[in-house]
Amino acid sequence: MSTENNYQTDSLIATDIDAYLKLHENKEILRFLTCGNVDDGKSTLIGRLLYDSKMIYEDQLESITKDSVKSGTTGETVDLALLVDGLQAEREQGITIDVAYRYFSTTKRKFIIADTPGHEQYTRNMATGASNCQLAVILIDARYGVQTQTRRHSFIANLLGIKHIVVAINKMDIKDYSEQVYNDIRKDYTEFARELEMSDVHFVPISALKGDNVVNRSDNMPWYRGATLMALLDYIEISRDENSDDMRFPVQYVNRPNLDFRGYCGTLASGVLKLGDDVTILPSGVKSKVKALVTYEGDLDYAIAGEAITVTLEDEIDASRGDMIVHQNHQPHVARQFKATVVWMTEKPLNSGKQYNFKVGVSESAGVLTRVDNQIDVNTLVENDANELKLNEIGQCEFSLNKSVVFDAYKRNQSTGSFIIIDRLTNVTIGAGMITEVVADSQRLSVSESESFSEFEVELNALIREYFPHWGANDLAELLKRK
Repeated sequence: MSTENNYQTDSLIATDIDAYLKLHENKEILRFLTCGNVDDGKSTLIGRLLYDSKMIYEDQLESITKDSVKSGTTGETVDLALLVDGLQAEREQGITIDVAYRYFSTTKRKFIIADTPGHEQYTRNMATGASNCQLAVILIDARYGVQTQTRRHSFIANLLGIKHIVVAINKMDIKDYSEQVYNDIRKDYTEFARELEMSDVHFVPISALKGDNVVNRSDNMPWYRGATLMALLDYIEISRDENSDDMRFPVQYVNRPNLDFRGYCGTLASGVLKLGDDVTILPSGVKSKVKALVTYEGDLDYAIAGEAITVTLEDEIDASRGDMIVHQNHQPHVARQFKATVVWMTEKPLNSGKQYNFKVGVSESAGVLTRVDNQIDVNTLVENDANELKLNEIGQCEFSLNKSVVFDAYKRNQSTGSFIIIDRLTNVTIGAGMITEVVADSQRLSVSESESFSEFEVELNALIREYFPHWGANDLAELLKRK
C-alpha cells in the first residue's frame, strides 16, 4: 500500500469533516515508547515518523527548519529531532532529558509516543514513560550493537510488563546497509531476550535520518523482506494483552443524591462487568448482585475495561472510596504486607523506619519499608545485597501498611498490581512499585486485628522485625495486646 493511501486524509477534511471525525473516533490506541542508548536516534526516529506520515503542521516544520540552523546536528538538512527535544537544555546538549509525548494517527490506529531519556541518571524518567505503554521500540546503533544501556532499557521495559518489543537497528546508512551487521546484532539481542523470557520481539533495520524502512520501504536494503517500522506499529496485535478474566472495579466515589439511589462510581480497571453478576466487595467480603450499570448516556447491559460507570447493587452495602468490587469466583489478594519491585525516584534513599504514604489503585494508606531483599543492577541484572534504595535504583522490597489493601500480582494485572509511594510532608511521588507477591507471614494477624492497627503499630512492627528478626507472628500479636 502507498503512503498516500495509508496516511493522507487531508482531502477528507476539506470535503467531509463529519466523515473524517468518524474515521478517527473509534480507532484503537497504541501507547509505545522509544528507548535506547544516548545518540541512538530516538528523537530523530519520532520526527521521521511524524514527517513521513504527514503529521507535521506547516508552522511546526517552518519553526524547526529555522531552529535547525541554530541547534541542529544534521548540517543543511532539517533536524527532525527538534520536533521532540523541546527543552532548551536538550537542544543545547543534543540529548533527551525529560519524557516527551507526541500524538499521531494512521487509518488503522491512534498513537501516543513517549520519547524517553537514554542516560542512566534518568532511569526514573524512562520508567515513568514506560509505565502505561504496550510496546517498546528499542533503538540500537548499527555501529556499536547491543550495549549495556540496551540491556538496561530492555530489562526495565520487561519489568514493567511491556509485552511487545520492536528492535530498530538504526543508522544502517553509516554501515552501508550491511545485511551481516543486521544479522549479527539480531543474533546478540535474541540471546539476551531469551534470558528475560521475552516472547514477542521484532527486528527492523532502519535509517531514521534518511527514512529507510521507517514509514516507507527502503530501496537500499532489498535483502530485508519484513515489515517497515510503521507497518509493525499498525498491525502488532495488542487487543489480547489486557486481563479480561479478572473483573476489577475500584470504587472512586459513592453517589448518594437521594434515599432511593446509591451508586458506586469509578472506571472499570479490567475485565467485563454485566447485569446480574454475583460480586464481592473487598476488603469487607460482603456479597451482592449487580442491579444496574449507569452512565451519562444511559444504562448498559455490560461494561468493559476503561469505561467510566456507576454500579448499583441489589443490597444496601457500606462501601466507600478505596474498596473494590470483584467477581466472586475471581478474587484478588487482600493483605497488609506484600513484596514489590520498586523504582526509587528521589535523592533521599528509601529505608526502613520512615513512614510513607502509599496509593494502591484508589486506596490510600500509610506504611513502612520492612526490608530490602536486594538491589538489582540493571546493567548486569545481578541482584546485590542492600538495606536501602538510592535515586534511580531498582530493588525487591517488602512493605507493611496500616490497613489491608486489595491487589493482584503486577504480572497478572497491571492496573491493580501497581502502586506509588508518596512523601508525607511534600505530597510528592517519590517511588513506584510493582507488586510481586503477598508476604508469606502476612496472615500473622487476623484481618479484624490488622484493621485496628495504628500508624504507631505499623512503625513498631517494622522496628521489631529489623532488630528482632527471630520473633514470630504470635510474639508480635502478644506484644500489641499488652500495650
